[in-house]
Amino acid sequence: MKVVQLTTDAREHHKDYNNPQPFFGTAPEALLEGFKTIPSEVEVHVVSCLQKPPISSPTKLGANIYYHALHVPNIGWMKTGYLGCSRAVRRKLREIKPDIVHGQGTERDCAITAVRSGYPNVLTIHGNMRLVAAFLEAKPFTYYWLATKLEQYCLRRTSGVVAISTYTQKNVAAATRKTWLLHNAVHPSYFDLQRSPGVAPHIVCVAQIGARKNQIQLMKSLDILAAEQEFNLRFAGGGSEGDPYFHQFLAEVKQRSWCTYLGPLQRSRLQAELSRAALLVLPSFEDNCPMVILEAAAAGVPVAASEVGGIPDLIEHGKTGLLFDPHQPDTILDALRSIVVNSKLGCDLAASARVHAMNCFSAESVARKHVSIYKEVLARVET
Repeated sequence: MKVVQLTTDAREHHKDYNNPQPFFGTAPEALLEGFKTIPSEVEVHVVSCLQKPPISSPTKLGANIYYHALHVPNIGWMKTGYLGCSRAVRRKLREIKPDIVHGQGTERDCAITAVRSGYPNVLTIHGNMRLVAAFLEAKPFTYYWLATKLEQYCLRRTSGVVAISTYTQKNVAAATRKTWLLHNAVHPSYFDLQRSPGVAPHIVCVAQIGARKNQIQLMKSLDILAAEQEFNLRFAGGGSEGDPYFHQFLAEVKQRSWCTYLGPLQRSRLQAELSRAALLVLPSFEDNCPMVILEAAAAGVPVAASEVGGIPDLIEHGKTGLLFDPHQPDTILDALRSIVVNSKLGCDLAASARVHAMNCFSAESVARKHVSIYKEVLARVET
């Protein structure tokens, strides 16, 4: 089977065109690792659009994984409904002649180019644009408002949606033809991570800095614990210079000696942080299927996170992690205090979570389930 994965190259996201190596985000990268294990079943072509031609790109990422970087000038992007991206992708698909096209994410160009491709297609929704826009109270013609319109357009036209949480599945079921519930894969390297926690517990929070992720309330909730117990709270994730929340976050970090802002981290640095972490915390107000929860589980790091969105799909409270109400600071404090003070509880939660991750989030297993979905779509087309 020949599959095209339409995926954002992070070099475009970060405007890092001088980097010779593409990177596709944690979930698509992990899925590609899974496809590499089944070369007899699938040939994968990764196609990404970039506003500037990169300095160079590899043509192959594995024995059965090919890469195609397409240059699309700025005028062909969101201002024109990604028309330039759609045209460039269709030209490339006529060369590849795939059986099926898979659009990774509705945030940018990938979903709309998939449904305009002329081939059977499925979409994976990584962030629910409608729900994010509602939380942010996005005004008309802003980015998230437009992304919501494009998402709804794509949902009506795709062959089906790979929903990575029941939260997404319930959100899109009425708007699309078919849904499959299938959580993301975890990159195999996380299962091999060697743990070496420090003497003072390291609490790690990994997320884009912003109001939706609730980092400031996390700090305020832990002020009491900081007076009782020595620990370090380390934040990883990018932030927007134009976002007032980001500037307030930086000011709050500066006021607390026990807080550190690390900025955005690539996989190797994130794994180094997780190897020393006593706990991962994610206090989001809205989230779908945060990859860092899966990665922490695979690495054997205890997790405490908000009981919102798709997170309860990933954590069984009291068995594979702890859940709290992000609107109630006391519940955040209680959950983190439980693990920081009681290391045995943290170890027990982490051990159960790791077994669950091995059973449910392994790259090969998730890749094989994707192949089954592709076959189902193609069988439906043939009939």
